[in-house]
Amino acid sequence: MTTRKVFIRAGLAAGMALFAVACGKQEPPPAPKAEAKKEEPKKVEPLKVGFVYVSPVGDAGWTSQHNAGRLEMEKALGDKVTSSFVEKVPEGADAERVIRDLASTGHKLIFTTSFGFMNPTLKVAEEFPQTHFEHATGYKTAPNMANYNVRFYEGRYLAGMLAGKMTKSNTLGYVAAFPIPEVLQGINAFTLGARSVNPKAQVRVIWVNSWYDPGKERDAANTLLKQQGADVVTHHTDSTAVVAAAEEAGKMAVAYHSDMSKFGPKAQLGAVTHHWGAYYTKRAQEQLDGKWATGSVWMGMKDGAIKLEAINPSVPKDVADMVTAKGQEIVEGKFQPFTGPIKTNDGKEVVPAGQSLTDEQLGQMNYYVQGVVGKVPSGK
Repeated sequence: MTTRKVFIRAGLAAGMALFAVACGKQEPPPAPKAEAKKEEPKKVEPLKVGFVYVSPVGDAGWTSQHNAGRLEMEKALGDKVTSSFVEKVPEGADAERVIRDLASTGHKLIFTTSFGFMNPTLKVAEEFPQTHFEHATGYKTAPNMANYNVRFYEGRYLAGMLAGKMTKSNTLGYVAAFPIPEVLQGINAFTLGARSVNPKAQVRVIWVNSWYDPGKERDAANTLLKQQGADVVTHHTDSTAVVAAAEEAGKMAVAYHSDMSKFGPKAQLGAVTHHWGAYYTKRAQEQLDGKWATGSVWMGMKDGAIKLEAINPSVPKDVADMVTAKGQEIVEGKFQPFTGPIKTNDGKEVVPAGQSLTDEQLGQMNYYVQGVVGKVPSGK
């Protein structure tokens, strides 16, 4: 083909292309390459937290306060956690079964909330090393098991001051569950507080050998009020029966665990209350962050874990102010309820003047202080 013909054909082709553009008949652009499909982020499952309760949740009391703490944790952490509980769990073999069931169903943080759950918790913890366990009021730990407690005795001392000022008979009644150090600390602190403002005060104790038995608790309160001369009663048991009995008898009471004024609006002088929510929230967040660690924690009034509140308007202002001021001293570390001189009720000196009981000594308490009538039962 001659060079002339090549130029002619090229010119014709170019002209046709220009004509096509002018008429809007251009070739479609190449289809864009399909973008790679983005992977959906994996949904993070909430932390499952389990709670084991020794008594019913109810409207007030020990378990009610733990459950309030559980709900506070849920509210604070939102959809990062989900929780469940089992109530009315007897201490012993049943507790071990319940704890194991929670661990087996994916609960990675489990709180067991009664002294008698300690050994069952420890046993299950050995079987589930990747699960973390927390036991309330005990003293045993493991690499995946911590324990936590509150200095209940701080609030008890204030309650004793209140009762010592308000009593007319100088006899105070105390319904108690089991003779373990935690309970004895409360009895003794209550007595020391009462006698600090009323040296004539004495405390009579009835043991019911149960954490939760409203019938026994009521019977014990009535015995103290109607037969042993007490005009103010308190308790280290889980129900509202003692406060209700005082209301019915026209006497006075100091509630324990939670505000029970609805069960004794006239009787309740005040309430020693427990607050667990901040601790539960903190430990669950540490679990989420991979920072959970075993150990022992003993919280007190300075942590907001124990309070004396709901003081009845019938209490004179100077009495309420006195108790509040002593509470502030405890918060600030200026006063420790078990500061000597302290003697047992059979005359043995246990704390010299100017000294205070150590945590180790508190954990081994097995005696009554002066002012408590009777002898400590032997064993649980």
